[in-house]
Amino acid sequence: MLQQLMLAVVVLAVTAFAIIAAVPGDYTIFFVGVGMIFVLTVATVLIPWNSLPAWAIGVIPALDIVAILFIRIAFPQSGLALLWLFPVMWLSASLGLLGYIASNLFIWVAYWWVIAAGQESVFTFALLLLPVVVLAVSTGAFVSVRRFAAQRKLLDKQALVLGQSLERTQHQEQLVTQVLDSVDFGVIRISADGSVTITNEAHARMQHALVGPDGHHQLPAYDTDGKTPLDPERMPLARARRGEVFDNQIVWFGAPDTTRRALSVTARRLRDAQGADAGVVVISRDVTAERTALLARDNVVASVSHELRAPLTAIVGYLDLALETDGIPPKVRGDLEVATQNAERMIQIISDILSATSSSKSTVDVTISPENVDLQRLVLESAAAWEPTAHERRITIFTDDVRPTHAYVDPARMRQVADNLISNAIKYGREGGSVQLAVYGDETASYLLVRDDGIGLSAEDQNRLFRRFFRAHTDVGGTGLGLTICRDIVRAHGGEIIVGSEQGVGSAFLVRVPAQVDVTLPPIDPEHALNMSGAITTAGRSDMEATA
Repeated sequence: MLQQLMLAVVVLAVTAFAIIAAVPGDYTIFFVGVGMIFVLTVATVLIPWNSLPAWAIGVIPALDIVAILFIRIAFPQSGLALLWLFPVMWLSASLGLLGYIASNLFIWVAYWWVIAAGQESVFTFALLLLPVVVLAVSTGAFVSVRRFAAQRKLLDKQALVLGQSLERTQHQEQLVTQVLDSVDFGVIRISADGSVTITNEAHARMQHALVGPDGHHQLPAYDTDGKTPLDPERMPLARARRGEVFDNQIVWFGAPDTTRRALSVTARRLRDAQGADAGVVVISRDVTAERTALLARDNVVASVSHELRAPLTAIVGYLDLALETDGIPPKVRGDLEVATQNAERMIQIISDILSATSSSKSTVDVTISPENVDLQRLVLESAAAWEPTAHERRITIFTDDVRPTHAYVDPARMRQVADNLISNAIKYGREGGSVQLAVYGDETASYLLVRDDGIGLSAEDQNRLFRRFFRAHTDVGGTGLGLTICRDIVRAHGGEIIVGSEQGVGSAFLVRVPAQVDVTLPPIDPEHALNMSGAITTAGRSDMEATA
């Protein structure tokens, strides 16, 4: 329609100029052409082209070519043949290659027929220029329309892909929202600017449960011990907004001696595809029942340990009195001294248990009095003490590799470590199997190796092995405190315990302590240390390969 209206305006201007200037020519033929153009313009406006087939739209520009031919015949020297540019561009754009070829072919034939009929006597470049220009313009229009159509098709495909991506994204977002709302732990996402962008139903329920009796203010917050008020700067959300990353921060809500709720909160930073900061996700769990059970367990263990320590103290007192009695046979005195030593060790162990069950600490307060100790003698005495227990399970304790070695340790504490490791090797060892002990060292470090051929530990269990009350196998007796106490005793000496284990093969515990006073142990690769310890094991007695 726009092409036709522009042609009509130009023809109207040409008509006005021809009448006013009295241009010589055949006005009858001229007005036939002009009339056709104006009739076609009215038809273009009135006809509902959308309801007609695609080829019908080519009728108007085809008739425009004929009308312009009449105008060209009426004024041969006027150059009005340039008006053919309007219909040829229309046909090239609307009917594609067919319209482009047909329009140019018709114009070239009509033009040269008019030239021939007018008997032009002199050939000039102007005669050739007009059809060439029409061909060039129609070619440009055809190529531009084709390029536009290709771009539009590409955009349509991209719009379809984007629409499908948006639909998938919305579906995934809906699915993620449903998953988040179905879990029983709170999840919130804080953007890089500190605003909360995502929260699930569990978090909303937790926040509602933490509102005080007045219905407006949150219950007061306390630290892990449940007694120390928590500063606002130490609240989990405040720490997360500052960019801190933390695991399982325990926060108690509610004053002591009231109905309280404990939450375990973890924060993790998020990164976008370019590695830039994308905020933080904060996960909170209601651990009230767990923490209450742990507190009750600690109270029970502490109460039982306290009740055991009182009679043991009395036993040690009476044993001391008995040892002060004159005329005791040497054998009886020796037995009383052994009983006294074991009772004192039992009191120390109970003290360690009381320290380990403290709900506010993950380590044991260990006091040591180190001295130069014959580590070989200490380990052999421990092995001899556990020989009857090993005999009950038909387990052989090999001590061939227990070599003369000195260590700068507390003898009572180191005996406690040896007893615990050997007893564990017997408890978790294979019935009818063996426990291998080794003691060796150099000028810097002294080593105690305890190996068994028992059920072994998984990688996950090895990571949790030294946690308080952790027991990898609940079908075997124990409190889950022994290795925790051993670890802290060894650390108090400036040493470390290295663990290697394989399920179904067995476990190896390597204790590393200073060999002499004022020695700082250098770092060592755990796997290398275990391999070195395996190199001195008596050949043929165990083919177990411990891993760090």
